[in-house]
Amino acid sequence: MVGIIAAGLWGADKIWPLPDTNVQTARVVVADDGTPLWRFADAEGVWRYSVSLDQVSPYYIEALLTYEDRWFYEHPGINPLSIGRALWQNLTNQRIVSGGSTLSMQVARLIEPHDRTLTGKLRQVFRTLQLEWHYSKDQILTLYINRAPYGGTLQGIGAASWAYLDKPPSELTRAESALLAVLPQAPSRLRPDRYPERAQLARDKVLSRLAEYGVWSEQQVEEIKEETVWLAGRQAPQLAPLLARRMLSESKSDVIETTIDASLQRRLEDMTMGWKSQLPENTSMGILVVEHSTMAVKAYIGSVDLNDVSRFGHVDMITAWRSPGSTLKPFAYGMALDDGLIHAESLLQDVPRRFGDYRPGNFDTGFNGPVSASDALVRSLNLPVVQVLEAYGPKRFTGNMRNAGITLRFPLNSEPNLSLILGGTGMRMDELVSGYSAFVRHGNVAALRYRPQDPLIERPLLSPGSAWIVRRILAGEARPVPDNQLSDIVPLAWKTGTSYGYRDAWTIGMNGGYLIGIWVGRPDGTPVAGQFGYATAVPILHQINNLLVNRSAQTARFWPRDPRPDSVGRAVICWPQGQSLEAGDPNCRQRRQAWILDGTIPPTLSAPGQDTGIGGWLSLWVNAEGKRVAPDCSGAIKRRIALWPTPLETWLPLAERRDERLPVRDETCPPIGYDTSPPLLILGIKEGAILKRIPGSLSLDLRLDTQGGRGKRWWFINGEAVTETEQTDPFIQTLTVSGKYQISVLDESGQVNSVSFVLD
Repeated sequence: MVGIIAAGLWGADKIWPLPDTNVQTARVVVADDGTPLWRFADAEGVWRYSVSLDQVSPYYIEALLTYEDRWFYEHPGINPLSIGRALWQNLTNQRIVSGGSTLSMQVARLIEPHDRTLTGKLRQVFRTLQLEWHYSKDQILTLYINRAPYGGTLQGIGAASWAYLDKPPSELTRAESALLAVLPQAPSRLRPDRYPERAQLARDKVLSRLAEYGVWSEQQVEEIKEETVWLAGRQAPQLAPLLARRMLSESKSDVIETTIDASLQRRLEDMTMGWKSQLPENTSMGILVVEHSTMAVKAYIGSVDLNDVSRFGHVDMITAWRSPGSTLKPFAYGMALDDGLIHAESLLQDVPRRFGDYRPGNFDTGFNGPVSASDALVRSLNLPVVQVLEAYGPKRFTGNMRNAGITLRFPLNSEPNLSLILGGTGMRMDELVSGYSAFVRHGNVAALRYRPQDPLIERPLLSPGSAWIVRRILAGEARPVPDNQLSDIVPLAWKTGTSYGYRDAWTIGMNGGYLIGIWVGRPDGTPVAGQFGYATAVPILHQINNLLVNRSAQTARFWPRDPRPDSVGRAVICWPQGQSLEAGDPNCRQRRQAWILDGTIPPTLSAPGQDTGIGGWLSLWVNAEGKRVAPDCSGAIKRRIALWPTPLETWLPLAERRDERLPVRDETCPPIGYDTSPPLLILGIKEGAILKRIPGSLSLDLRLDTQGGRGKRWWFINGEAVTETEQTDPFIQTLTVSGKYQISVLDESGQVNSVSFVLD
């Protein structure tokens, strides 16, 4: 008989198998401590946060089993004693006083709901026996704690704990455990945020049961009963929505773990809502905070307000392609340091220049003449960095960035050019912040890590020495000091950026523990007049930095140290030649202290087309009186003079200009065959240019200037003299006839220069 029954049950199990217990669950994106950041409900809108038994407080398990099913681990799924007791109580009281369902039976009803008929009850018993046959007790209990209803679209102890108490179920107290153990009996009627009195009575009933069976002591229960039940309104997790959306597309897990610091994320989101009111209309913001020792992303704000349609809140500006403005400049200086083109105090030229059809200017539209590399970087001057990139090569720069995992995007069928260093390219904020890790990770660029399981991947971009020098410059420590005065932890270092037309305002910051990226602008690319990096993004950077430093007051001493690499040294150099000279040498026109790399001191960087005396030496002969003479004159002595680059003449004090620095000519034995005047150059037109008239005009007004040379200028068009000008006056001529032209100029020193062009 037993065999027949067993065979019948086995056959029934095959004919009517258990419903799939692995139903579609909600997906949750969580922070590094398990705090839910955002949840994506299942197809029915239900939010479950699946947990295992070891992720739940033992107090909850004790309360649940004591109140619902004391003999759970002993009975075969159905407890006849409980069913008989419930039936007797219901009959004697003429109403339903208690149920006889075990936890296994409740799970059977949860996976396959049934009506309250005899047939429905028999089906529940059958499913219960199937559960006990196919699953262990722990597995059945796990199914219950993740399926128990907690009202509305909330299911499971994990979701209930976070929604009602804002804590993981592993941290539930005795009082909270007793409350959540009883809620599934009537989740809507006992909601503690709406009906605290009902919830408290139900909780105390559980507590009395626990004391009755000696699970918890009478004293413990009485103390807990003194606690009043009051909870804030149930909350759904709403942090880092755009990161959550991004992680959802990159992971298939139900619970997607991230490296986000929930408390920091919440603080920054609150701050962002405060900054929102200070931003222009339709303006958004992106913020990224990364712990650079691990490259774990700790805060991710993709827009100023997800729900603000006018500010394009659904657009993730951390992954958007934008112009980086001047934020690429530190990389150019770092690569030039490694290439031996410059040192930290190299003399650079902040003067008007034309590079083919490209004629950059500074943000303030002015020019500063001679500047050091460190000063040019700190002040974010444009012409000096273009000079550096011209010497290094824009294609080479772009290739190095790409090899380190940083993509620069250019228009279709175009190649990298000098404009990229001023924002003439496209970048994503996450890659830009990743790129800045080179300055805090000894020259290596490390990819951002969004999940704990993401590996730490890094690629070399700069040497440790050049990365260290650039970071110290950005931190305001460009002047060398002894090691005992050098901080092991660099103070906040940062670089701003503003794209053309005020479309993007950037700041990338680095403190002892974190990389901080900030972008402000309109997602649709509309210019916002007056919005630039220093005024818009820097105040936000300082506020975030202060928050991070204050939060890390106890742990900041564990931040990575940043000692001076062995490859970095100190040197005293002289302008204009750019190298070390002995004390008292008259060619040392300005003495400066510099960080140098690998013991090398590169000479002053010249620009293509400039005279060979730039940053170097001009050799000449003088007599006993110090006058300039021919080399074969009696008593001629060879002398070297360091001259400033010719384009800097206008910005130099009179005593430093070439005419003042050169000895006067000795007319009794003058130098023959050459003149030391600066090269004569024509400015304002490019060789081979094609000029066009303004539409509707029959003529073209041509205006040219000169640089260098000496004295008056005589001008010629196609070999015919047309006019003469003073050294500082422009040449102005009206042209009416189309065709080829050659314009030449002659100065008092005999120098000639010419340029050819076509008037179309």
